[in-house]
Amino acid sequence: MRIVVDANVIVQACIEQNGLGRLSSHELTAPPIMASETVSTLRELAFRGELTPDLAKIALDRFSELPYEMLTPERLWLTAWEVAERLGWAKTYDAEYVALAQITDCALVTLDARLARGAARVVRVLGVADLPVS
Repeated sequence: MRIVVDANVIVQACIEQNGLGRLSSHELTAPPIMASETVSTLRELAFRGELTPDLAKIALDRFSELPYEMLTPERLWLTAWEVAERLGWAKTYDAEYVALAQITDCALVTLDARLARGAARVVRVLGVADLPVS
């Protein structure tokens, strides 16, 4: 199953001992912003002491080896703008995930409750636990 994953899902997968877990049997896709958000979040967690330096390095290494496809469809940013307008969001960061899911007709997998609530008005939203195990 092809899915769009957001940075929260990827950060969690990179930190956890079992790595991708349920995600491993799915084709992971994401907009370009996912990479920057993931690295930034890992850095922030390390900076605040929520991750040890060793675990932060391990997580970053896992991310660099992660099997996902970065997709930039032609209308990604225009669609993200339209999604943000429709959902009343000032920024388009989260809307890029929703737009990619909409354009590719895939489910969006997120751990972010606010994103899930808004995105569910536009695309199918799943939590990691909702993914079928192959």
